[in-house]
Amino acid sequence: MTDRQAKIAVVTGAGSGIGRAVSVELLRAGWSVVLAGRRTETLEETAAQVPQGPWLAMRTDVSRPGDVEALFTAAVERFGRIDLLFNNAGTFGPGGVPVEELPYEAWRHVVDTNLHGAFLCAQAAYRRMKEQDPQGGRIINNGSVSAHAPRPHSVAYTATKHALTGLTKSLSLDGRPYRIAVGQIDIGNAATDMTARMRTGALQANGQTAPEPVMDVADVARTVRHMAELPLEANVQFATVLATAMPYIGRG
Repeated sequence: MTDRQAKIAVVTGAGSGIGRAVSVELLRAGWSVVLAGRRTETLEETAAQVPQGPWLAMRTDVSRPGDVEALFTAAVERFGRIDLLFNNAGTFGPGGVPVEELPYEAWRHVVDTNLHGAFLCAQAAYRRMKEQDPQGGRIINNGSVSAHAPRPHSVAYTATKHALTGLTKSLSLDGRPYRIAVGQIDIGNAATDMTARMRTGALQANGQTAPEPVMDVADVARTVRHMAELPLEANVQFATVLATAMPYIGRG
């Protein structure tokens, strides 16, 4: 598949975890992928898993408007259009810190990355999708089961993931006239470096610490690909993919 024939995806947070798994899944399926993240070397490690795939690595801090504009300008210059944004970059922030002790700087860092960054990337993608020919595209926001049920000591992360749901709904509505489909995937306990501690013990709502099951991150990647490859006349508005036995349903 040539660059012109391939659909074009921008994946943020592509240097590790879910972003890496989704990027590899899309590259193997014949997509051209623009890999965005804070460290060029980890982006190149992602791309190296699919050597034949057409890709572009862009060092990007999604909380900086200039970085985001440069990312999407480079994507269009290299591949001609944008068919998909997987809005994935995010951070949990300092773990185990009670709300009354959370420094403002830590709160701001999580909000800048998870919410401001998601908005900036969605806005930049939206502008290109509205103006390109053929018009339209798809945005998939990476939410979390924390958009529905928080963990203890997660006020910044949980607040941003609830806000991301509002962003998804508003973008979905505003994108209708321009064939821009917007959905959200809420993920629980995919096996990545970020969730490694859950296998040994995670703080529960009752104050106890207990190990939690995790699932293969490849299952998340396949779900994102399914959402991405639907025709623009169809949309998965919200999907929840989680380790079957994790404490979510009935959490508390």
